[in-house]
Amino acid sequence: MNIFYALAAVLFCISASKAETYDYVEDYFDQKIDHFNFLSYGNQTYKQRFLYNATWWDKGIGPIFFYAGNEGNIEGFWQNTGFIFKAAKTFNALVLFAEHRYYGKSLPFGNDSFNGNALGLLSVNQALSDYAFFLKKFKETHNADKCPVIAFGGSYGGMLAAYMRFKYPNIIEGAIAASAPLYQVAGKLSGDIFFQAVSKDFSDVSPQCESQVRSAFDQLAKWANSGPEGYSQISQAFHLCNPIKTDQDYQHLLRFIRNAFVLAAMMDYPYPATFMGNFPAFPVKVMCSLLQSAPTAVNGLYQAAALYYNNSQALQCFDIYQEYIYCADPTGCGLGPDAIAWDYQACTEINLEGGTTGVHDMFPVLPFNSQMRDDYCYKTYKVLPRRDYLDVQYWGADISSATNIVFSNGNLDPWGPGGILSNISRTLVAVIVDGGAHHLDLREDNPNDPPSVRDARNFELRNIRHWLQTYYLKQSFS
Repeated sequence: MNIFYALAAVLFCISASKAETYDYVEDYFDQKIDHFNFLSYGNQTYKQRFLYNATWWDKGIGPIFFYAGNEGNIEGFWQNTGFIFKAAKTFNALVLFAEHRYYGKSLPFGNDSFNGNALGLLSVNQALSDYAFFLKKFKETHNADKCPVIAFGGSYGGMLAAYMRFKYPNIIEGAIAASAPLYQVAGKLSGDIFFQAVSKDFSDVSPQCESQVRSAFDQLAKWANSGPEGYSQISQAFHLCNPIKTDQDYQHLLRFIRNAFVLAAMMDYPYPATFMGNFPAFPVKVMCSLLQSAPTAVNGLYQAAALYYNNSQALQCFDIYQEYIYCADPTGCGLGPDAIAWDYQACTEINLEGGTTGVHDMFPVLPFNSQMRDDYCYKTYKVLPRRDYLDVQYWGADISSATNIVFSNGNLDPWGPGGILSNISRTLVAVIVDGGAHHLDLREDNPNDPPSVRDARNFELRNIRHWLQTYYLKQSFS
């Protein structure tokens, strides 16, 4: 066994064994299938899943800390949002996680949810309405009408937490919106900034790291241009289960490789983690070390990709069409049914156009422009994107009339440049986590955390305290 992989596995086990786990009660809520068309499904409902823990709750008085579920099964977010439990202990809160429609077990049409027109009820507005009606009913049935609700969320969930505060300030007192790329997905910024930020993460570790990546991709291009013999060399170099035979295969391999670098940049935590992959501590540094110590640039690129796709060394070869799926999100949709749901959202409301050019990023020319998105989405789902939808519905670049939101971003997170990076008002505030990757601040405290993330969490706790004090003060006069 490779010494590095053995060491990484040992370190992961040590870290995982120390991580605190939190029990939950799993339940289901009878949620409206369609909130906006009285004729389509009438009062028909589906089972929306939610998890909660009332261990620390001062029942009937204490706050409710609500996690707005995003693009995945809700257990994954429960297991990777340790900060919310720290906050719950501090403020005697109930912790409540709701699953997003069409993800996990919250399927409006069961196994048929991804067939034909069934996907048409997957939208941001439907999801937010789900959360609003769910919270109203949950408070009624748990004698919690006077309990303030603070929303939490990371990434797309961070967007939803902020949107909940925008749309339902009567329900949500404040929101912690971590790594929420509001400006980017609303189409206010170029999508290329994401891959530029990924490249910067690697070049900041070492300029030679970026140059090795570029050299490796240049060599692959030379082989690809030589025809079948070159494709054979590429297939052998990357241990492919099925040798590439066409330019389409080659382009897919390039995206497959790029995806490994994307996820390493997002998950560049200072300790091993299994969120969105099985990564060692500081995976960007580890990838750079592999690239720079490899006998050839191409072999280094293979080893770097294998850090994500085959960290366990269980795979004998890469099946690139099974392990990476082309979709309307060039940063990756993942795999399985959840990937279909996210792909559809990226085809309708979530603007993720943008690709790589090899100029301001270290990757090959792999565009994903408006026409490509339109063509793909119409072919796949018979829909065309509504590029201005989030811009109009959720305030675009001018959110100054909102209040009580903390926007946090890590300077290592490639989604960071697409979010709110400076204070907008006294109550719309931003915090930058130096040395922080994708919503690191929402994760549980870890001895290896940089001081900046501890400061960010304390800043968020202070804001939550202020929101709650203001709420209870108003209640005392009502």
